[in-house]
Amino acid sequence: MEDIRGENSASGLDGRARGKVVVCGSHGGLYAAWLAATAGVRAIVLNDAGVGRNAAGVAGVAWLGGLGIAACAIDYRSARIGDAADMLANGVVSMANDVAATLGCAPGQTCEQTTALLVKAAARTSTEVPTIGESRSRIASTGHRAVWALDSVTLARSNDARAILVTGSHGALLGGKPDGMLEIDVFAAFFNDAGGGKDNAGLARLEVLEKRSVAAAAVSHNTARIGDGRSTYDTGVISSLNECARRLELREGMSARDAVIRLVGLG
Repeated sequence: MEDIRGENSASGLDGRARGKVVVCGSHGGLYAAWLAATAGVRAIVLNDAGVGRNAAGVAGVAWLGGLGIAACAIDYRSARIGDAADMLANGVVSMANDVAATLGCAPGQTCEQTTALLVKAAARTSTEVPTIGESRSRIASTGHRAVWALDSVTLARSNDARAILVTGSHGALLGGKPDGMLEIDVFAAFFNDAGGGKDNAGLARLEVLEKRSVAAAAVSHNTARIGDGRSTYDTGVISSLNECARRLELREGMSARDAVIRLVGLG
């Protein structure tokens, strides 16, 4: 249907999404929701990313309701995070905000059923979107290597080469394929595992970064708020890592904070 648009990442939402119902592979956290609202979507379906700490994986779905935007979340076990096509084909709804519920959306529906209801959402009368605060911040460090907390890996900059990036992003590949994300030659990168999910999609990027000799790790979604880089650093506990990270003596069960300290200390 022409009113429905698929997008693997909320970072890709632009003017073409305005007034559309979007099926988006991003997590349902605040940062992704803010991007959706800013893009002017009529309604959106996101991935619940295992819900996780403080229900961060669906916090943005609820937040959008306060703006009058209908939003739903897809169960992370039913469809691959980062893959809009798989969500539309196989996704099962786990949550609908109040605005979506008034349209008949409910847990247990297929994504296809839900989008058919979301096209009935009223056009937005206001495009005013509140700010959500700093999404990129430097982590205080006495080491020689820069460490940045990013709510999304898309906030990486060209001058982050050889830096350590602690992100709130999931570790999935967009559309399940090499996507050109994080082409910068960073020293190490941390992600949220998004519960692993269908086909363990939430960890796919770690192997890709291994091939580039980039140390990469994911923290458990139950220990850090997805979409919040500072939370990854402050409370995240590593659940998975690639071999490059292992060679640098990182391990499962290590806090992200201790892992960063270890990496900063390396020459």
